[in-house]
Amino acid sequence: MAEPEFTFELRTCRWAERCWPPEGRERPVLVSRQLGTKRRRWDTVVVEVDADAFARRAKFGRERLDGNFLHVVRNAPEAWEWYQDALPDPGYPWRYVRETIHEADDRGILDVRKRGRKLEIRRRWEYPDWVRRIVAIENKPDLDASAARNLRPQMERDVALALADEVWVATRATGDKIEPALLESLPVEAGILTLSGDESDDYGGFNEQQTEVAWFPRTLDVDAPGTRIVERPSGGKYDQSAATFEYVEPARKRKKRLEIAERAYERGWRSYIRTMRPDCRYFELRHENEMLLPYCSAKSCSQTASNCSGRCSDFEPEPPAWRQKEWPIEGGPGKAIRRLLDSRRERFRPE
Repeated sequence: MAEPEFTFELRTCRWAERCWPPEGRERPVLVSRQLGTKRRRWDTVVVEVDADAFARRAKFGRERLDGNFLHVVRNAPEAWEWYQDALPDPGYPWRYVRETIHEADDRGILDVRKRGRKLEIRRRWEYPDWVRRIVAIENKPDLDASAARNLRPQMERDVALALADEVWVATRATGDKIEPALLESLPVEAGILTLSGDESDDYGGFNEQQTEVAWFPRTLDVDAPGTRIVERPSGGKYDQSAATFEYVEPARKRKKRLEIAERAYERGWRSYIRTMRPDCRYFELRHENEMLLPYCSAKSCSQTASNCSGRCSDFEPEPPAWRQKEWPIEGGPGKAIRRLLDSRRERFRPE
């Protein structure tokens, strides 16, 4: 059975964390999965960071700073000042800003005090400019003609919007002299990455050193206005109707890029266990190159979030006797798996 795209996605993240960038120059990165905007979600996101600024970002805690928090901490003054004088107009009622200020105070990332009836703020630390570049990767292990046709409009939208500095397509290497992905009508601005692996060997077939770039991407202008393609002509071959689009201002793009990076900082790419059922007696973890991949012993296949749920016909909860055991089980294998994956995720989090 061919491995699912989810397993390929985890391998892509692992490769990016260890081997990015493809040209070989060492560059500190932060890797995450399934991030993007309301209209577009990328499979893999690689955030290239400034190492010193990245270390200073840790002062603000491990939780992400959403748009409201960023508005406050990035504009907080060095000296005490009334918050409405210190902060630019948020574009929404100030009462929501006050709520954010109190939440930031509770998290210990902002100094807050009351002087009479006025709420004053002072920054505790300067928020660093830690994000250098953002790279979006779409994972398609089997990029056949139909998959390429479906993928092309998405990649064209990514290129036109230029929210990421580079966009890539990662696919499984076929070993052909010319990779089939190069023959598909993908935008020339998008890079193509081929990951080597043996499809018949689910665990151990992935070779990071044999991963190659079939086509290098073009760097997109993230500081220029982006074009969001809203609607395309839906007619036949001779339909000449114009597409509907809108422009996205650079400031709006910068804000969204930072929010994406903050979400990547909080989540990483190892936090997949909450979408599965490790309390099933058939749920297993198998080791590959310092990576733990979920496996279903009932179906003898790699596990995914879509088929690992209570609706699965093979789902069978752990026997109650398993959960009542003490050390080393401490609640059953399912809880032990959760603790193991949480500890591995914690070990790789930025400090």
